[in-house]
Order: sequence, then structure tokens, then C-alpha cells
Amino acid sequence: MTAFSSTRTFLAGAALAGAMTLASGAVQAQDMTLRGASLFDNEHAYSKTLIRFGELVNEYNDGEITFDLRGNSELGIEPDYVNFLNQGVAIDYAIIAPSNLARFAPSVPLMDMPFVFRDLDHWNAVLSSDILKPLEDELLEKADMVIIGYAGGGTRNLISNKAISNIDELGGHKMRVMGAPIQARIFDAITASPSAIAYSEVYNAIQTGVVDGLENESASLLQYKFFEVAPHVTLTQHSITVRPIVFSGKSFRKLPEALQAIVLKAGKEAGEYGRKIESEQDSEKLKQMADADQIQVHEFADRDKLLDLVLPVQDAYAAELGAEDLLAAIRSK
Repeated sequence: MTAFSSTRTFLAGAALAGAMTLASGAVQAQDMTLRGASLFDNEHAYSKTLIRFGELVNEYNDGEITFDLRGNSELGIEPDYVNFLNQGVAIDYAIIAPSNLARFAPSVPLMDMPFVFRDLDHWNAVLSSDILKPLEDELLEKADMVIIGYAGGGTRNLISNKAISNIDELGGHKMRVMGAPIQARIFDAITASPSAIAYSEVYNAIQTGVVDGLENESASLLQYKFFEVAPHVTLTQHSITVRPIVFSGKSFRKLPEALQAIVLKAGKEAGEYGRKIESEQDSEKLKQMADADQIQVHEFADRDKLLDLVLPVQDAYAAELGAEDLLAAIRSK
């Protein structure tokens, strides 16, 4: 059976110390331990995806590998994971938002930019194809990280401390966005007032009036209890999350060639498993919070107007990156 460590919750200040303890990290030849990190507990779709990845590797591998998955942000937050994976220390694999990979590979957030997918079928068709391979190649070249699969599947909406139901009410809305520049450009184009704030600071930022809300999927809204300070959910349905399962290139190259192939196979299948879980759970979690009167759900009356405002921004972004063909391929899938 696959061995997983107990997922422990430390105070944020302990995260760096914990990471440094593991800094000899990465793959250890003697006991073949692979270490992962997750922001969430074991019930979250991303953690379940990483657990399934470990199970699949051991199903396909002749030997027994121990998977040591540290959850609940024990080792910090995603920007920390990106540094660890790039350096080949502390961890071997994690699920990372494309916006957090932009520092190394500026084109990668194109796979996750708002309004790029028409619906779940379009999203799944793109992720099941090789359309995103140019972005995978860029990440490997510039950041020494290997994308082994794609998780995600949550539909992202506006989460606010006030009701928003049309483009007039959206105007000037102070909202937290992820750090990739395309995120700010998109929400600025649809008349909101976006700010890039660290995820760990969002709750307090809403509470203190720095921002009025954020955009996110249902699982994170529930996990982090953002509804306590921002109980209004507006169904803009502007994104379907793409969450690459990322393996450190340095760790990957330490694996025997046969095990590398197994990691790639298991990563792809774990991603498919994770996408199914999250896409199914997303509406269930939204309904759960609504039924518990934790949130109020609002339809958005002018979504077509948002699309009209966004398309030129997407086109300009792709042109800057020299990724016009890639964007066209995504749209035409």
C-alpha cells in the first residue's frame, strides 16, 4: 500500500522552518520518497488528486515508493512551492496555479486566463489534447519544471461583500486577482478595479476594506470561509480552472527512465481524476453554502458585454507573447 504521511497543520511562521528541514528534499535514492505539497486538507480535490497520483505510481511501478504529502499549507503557499520545485529542494511535486508560474514562464497563464473556455466540454477537450504543449515546453526550458498532468475544474465567479448583478454595479469594484498581468488586464477591461494581493492576505484585506472581494471557485470559498466577509457570489463564470500538476525537473531527472514514464502516465490519469472530482463538486459546494444561508447567489445580466470587452485584451496579450496560433488553437478546439 502507498504510504502517506499524516497531514499536519503548522502556523504560517513554521512553514519556512519546515521547508528548510526538508531542503535536502527531492528524490532520495535510498528510500525513494517523493514529497508533495498542498494548500488544502485531504478532502480538497487538489489533495485528492495528488494522493491519487501516488496510488497510480505504485500501481504501475514494480517497487514501493513512499509519498509524503504535506497539506494545509504546512510548507507555505504556492509561490513557495514554485521556488522549491525550481530549485529541486523540499518537494518534488505540487499543483500550481498558472499565474504563480508566470514569473518564470510569462506565457503559461494564457492557459488559465478568464473567458478563454466556452464551457466544461471545451475546457476538457483542450486539456485532453496536446494543444498546451508549447506552454509545457516553455515551463521546462525556463523554470525546469515538468507538467505531468492537468487538474482543476472549478468554475470561478465573483465573490464580494456587496451584491453585483450587472456591468454598472461591477464598475470600480475593488477585487483581488491573481498575480499574472493578464488577470489584472482582463478585470480592468470589464471595468472592475483589480489588485494583486497574496492569497493568504485576502480574508483580512476584505475585512479591512482594502478590497471588496475576489474571484474564485466554490471549493476555495468554502475552505477559506471567504463567505464570512464576502457573502455575495455573482455568476460571471469567467474561468474554469486549469491547475497543472508540476514535477521538479531536477527531481524528475533523478528517477530511472522507466519510473519517469510511470510518473508521466500517472500524472495524466490523476489529472483526469481530479478534473472529474472538482467539476462535479463545484456546483454541489455552491449549493451547500447557499442552502446554509452562507452566501447569496446572483445572476449576472450582461455577460455578453463582458465577452465583447475581453476579446481584444486576449488578442493583444497573445500577440505580445507570440502566441496567436496557440490562442487560435484553443478557441477552435
